[in-house]
Amino acid sequence: MATSLIAKAFTASLLIATGLTLPHDSLDGRSVQGRASSDLIQPVHQSFPLGTIKPRGWFKDQLTLEADGLAGNLFDFYRFVHDSMWIGGSSEYSNLHESSPYWFNGLVPLAFGLDDSRLKGQVYSYMDYVLEHQQDDGWLGPEVDPSTRSLWARCYFMVGLMQYAQADPSQEDRIVDAMHRYIQIAHSMLKDNFTGLIEKPGEDYDGDGFGAMRAHEMHIPLQWLYENHPRNNSQLIWETMELMIDGSVAASSDWRTYWVKGVYPEVTYTPRNEPFKELFNHGVNMAEGLRYPLAIYRMTHDEALKTQTRTAVDLLSQYHKSLAGTIIGDEFITDLNPIRGAELCTAAELTFSMAWIYQYLGDNDLADWAEQVAFNAVPGSIFPDWWSHQYVQQENQPWSRNLNATPEMWVNVGSYGNVFGLEPNYPCCTVNHGQAYPKFLANSFTGTEDGGIAHVLLIPGSISTTLGNSKVTIQADTNYPFGMNLNYLVTSDSDFTFYVRIPGWADSSSTITGPDGKTNKVSPSDQGLQKIELGQGTSHISVNLNTEPRVVTRANNTAAIYYGPLLYSLHIDADVSDVPSIAFTGDSIPTTSTTSHTHDHVIVPKSIWNVAIDPSQIRVAQADASTLANPIWDLNAPPIELRVAAVEIDWPTEFDTAANPPLKPDITGKPFSARFVPYGSAKIHMAHLPVVNLDKVDLSN
Repeated sequence: MATSLIAKAFTASLLIATGLTLPHDSLDGRSVQGRASSDLIQPVHQSFPLGTIKPRGWFKDQLTLEADGLAGNLFDFYRFVHDSMWIGGSSEYSNLHESSPYWFNGLVPLAFGLDDSRLKGQVYSYMDYVLEHQQDDGWLGPEVDPSTRSLWARCYFMVGLMQYAQADPSQEDRIVDAMHRYIQIAHSMLKDNFTGLIEKPGEDYDGDGFGAMRAHEMHIPLQWLYENHPRNNSQLIWETMELMIDGSVAASSDWRTYWVKGVYPEVTYTPRNEPFKELFNHGVNMAEGLRYPLAIYRMTHDEALKTQTRTAVDLLSQYHKSLAGTIIGDEFITDLNPIRGAELCTAAELTFSMAWIYQYLGDNDLADWAEQVAFNAVPGSIFPDWWSHQYVQQENQPWSRNLNATPEMWVNVGSYGNVFGLEPNYPCCTVNHGQAYPKFLANSFTGTEDGGIAHVLLIPGSISTTLGNSKVTIQADTNYPFGMNLNYLVTSDSDFTFYVRIPGWADSSSTITGPDGKTNKVSPSDQGLQKIELGQGTSHISVNLNTEPRVVTRANNTAAIYYGPLLYSLHIDADVSDVPSIAFTGDSIPTTSTTSHTHDHVIVPKSIWNVAIDPSQIRVAQADASTLANPIWDLNAPPIELRVAAVEIDWPTEFDTAANPPLKPDITGKPFSARFVPYGSAKIHMAHLPVVNLDKVDLSN
């Protein structure tokens, strides 16, 4: 069946060119009942339909690498996509049957973001098969036996359908028809004691309860359906969303009980004795669970849920946010020690969560956070050619290989977890990592409440849209975050307001040159938005961001260094060798599920990694940035580096990796000027380092 689908994909490609008080009604099961209005709360920043925004420059290069790499080729060979049960195959890595919906959710925005006919052929063929085989009762997916039907995997398939309908109006009616048919059965299942959401004796689809923890994920596609294509079915759609939340409450999976000061765990270790399910502490669940209160807030208009979202973000930031911007959780949170791991799936989900939450709260630090994850954690776990990835990354990771000791510093990750490979540790990141950058692109420009447009995630890109009856095109050319200048070419049929987000770390000396040619210091709003009134015709705007290196201190006299949105890491020369890919089970991967491009990699250091730093001595080293290297997330590729005073120290190992930073470093070498590079380009890295006071070091080399 999969072989015929590949052929069909090729044909299609040719045709498709706080306190402890909880927000209201959180514990009584009436989670979204008694609404004051049938209208959904609108975001402060509106996203544009998929495909409206196109990549440029270095970001287009990365998306092209992704398309030519693992994400863009899984459909052709990888058993959990190519041979997925969803398209008539027999391969799934778990009874959640989530593998190909994960892939679909990420590949749809990649295909339409790049306007890539080959990828469009893949997602069309996949979607076409699933919709053609929608069951008589409306069920979407391969499960015929009701005891094996889980609602969870349908959530991401529905998100993929929503994105597809936005990008390709020719498929909109067909997609909406299928979604309405599916809602009928989902509603009836949920009315039957939350069937499909809470596994009961004799059923086999989600014994751990992931679906209930992620019940709110159905809200994004259903709220889109409710607003845009209700078809006199509004009440049923609304009730289905209510029932999903009611089911999460019944399963003790209500995130409103977790994102609470005094309940949320500051540190947590096994054995755990906490007043909530352990799955709340799962890093990927947390990255998704940040969206739970706002999903309900849109329906209830309960401002306490909006406030709680801010609380949730702040709690996470204070206690479990990594230096690279993701959540330290392997797979479960513990503390902020740099020996811990951070899962790639978490980074992919958090990239989207921060961009989505920003659209509702409008707080500048949320957009900064989205960029921090996208420019550090995401590329830090993906090989430069986008053909392999890690399961977990460590802030201090002097080598990437199978660890010889049992990794007791990780909660639920094996010794192969930090290897770059095809499916290290578990296949979920193989099929889910692809969503991070395409969705980041899709949320880089937003519509504003006053009818304008804002550039909020500052990657190079363009948007062509209409404001009322006026056509507007904006082209943003920049090397950001590898350079600090942003240049805009704007054409419009009439006057409109344009905004550029000024990051929170930018100095007040940053400047903007408006369409009149005059240069002034930026004067952003409290939300970080620089307002620019533009007239009809063509306008040129440039923004120059100024900043200095920032030192962030951590516990036990340690520190990390940032410049702009980039985290910096010690440059470590390395030997990289390819080895055959190993399955997540520890066996050999079937040759039919590999290609000549799929390898696992062993990366070992050739230079010292065991250093302490004096962060009072830092110099910015800027090379020519007129043309960026491709791939940019490769060692020695980014044009902006730091020179930092450092010294070699005695640094023990533990569990066959770098131990936690020494409390009292034993200096073993002479001070020197250390080369620091962007963390995302350093596939082995040391970024969380002990601090010492050193005599003056010459940083000019």
